[in-house]
Amino acid sequence: MKREKKRKEKCEKKRKKKDEKREQKRKEKREKKTYEKSEKKRIEKRREKKRKEKIEKKRQEKRREKRKEKNEKRKEEKREQRKEEKKEMKRKEKREKGKEEKREKKRQDKRKKKSKEKREKKRKEKGEKKRKEVKREKRKYEKR
Repeated sequence: MKREKKRKEKCEKKRKKKDEKREQKRKEKREKKTYEKSEKKRIEKRREKKRKEKIEKKRQEKRREKRKEKNEKRKEEKREQRKEEKKEMKRKEKREKGKEEKREKKRQDKRKKKSKEKREKKRKEKGEKKRKEVKREKRKYEKR
């Protein structure tokens, strides 16, 4: 009986040990699983983050490129506008110059006309004076 008891105890001990071992294994397995799960999650998160960063970078690059093109376009338009304004100014100046030259020519023509008329008048007056003088001389001569 004593032996039986001992044997039973031994058996019980062994079983307990086995159970503990099994439990330990189960526990380790569970821990391993949770660790792998969390590791997987972490890796996935990191991958997702990198992917999002890449997308954001591309979007920003596109935006930057668009802005650059817009600025270039604006600069080009301004350049064209300045060119156009310069051309317009030149045309205006040319027109003004033409008008001024016409005015000047008119003035000169007027002056010429006036001086011509003056000369004519003087000549006529001189001729008139001479005629009168000749007439006077003639009368004077006839009286004698």
